[in-house]
Amino acid sequence: MILFLLPSRMYTDEDFHIETYHSSIDMDQDGVDDQRDILESVRNYLETKPSYKSKYYEGGYPNDSYGVCTDVVAFGLKGAGYDLQELVNKDVLSNRELYSISTVDRNIDFRRVRNLKIYFSRHAISLTTDLEKIEEWQGGDIVIFEKHIGIVSNHRNKKGIPYLIHHANPYQLHYEEDVLEHYMEIVGHYRIS
Repeated sequence: MILFLLPSRMYTDEDFHIETYHSSIDMDQDGVDDQRDILESVRNYLETKPSYKSKYYEGGYPNDSYGVCTDVVAFGLKGAGYDLQELVNKDVLSNRELYSISTVDRNIDFRRVRNLKIYFSRHAISLTTDLEKIEEWQGGDIVIFEKHIGIVSNHRNKKGIPYLIHHANPYQLHYEEDVLEHYMEIVGHYRIS
């Protein structure tokens, strides 16, 4: 049996009379606020069409055509002026007891979902995990599941629930999907401040 996936209509904040959030911060001083910068940087990274593969990289950031879910977030933040590798490493070194890491490795610690959950819960604005509060979900936010992470899209489904921009497995057809309400239990929703 051949399954044809028909694209569904994508909606925007305007379709639901939701005011789009704009950050007052422009970390990299490029004239684009951080919220929009993160979203644009994620899309730029995913235009390279990285294949899903978990690998270790000297230097931390993937430098080939591979990546995983945490790389979506790391490259999104990097494009906005935040070096997630450096930020997580500093926090791990200062708070080892929170991270429960026996051997600190700056090349991989920022590429682990459990570490990012701890980091963002300490250093970002914590937001609702209730998807019915659609106005509180904005493109460029970070969403964390038990073993997965992604970026909230600025596109929404017909109920107003945003799409998820993520990299989940080698068989994923699209990086931006209408799966947020069906994927896994959401354990964190954050915004860079």
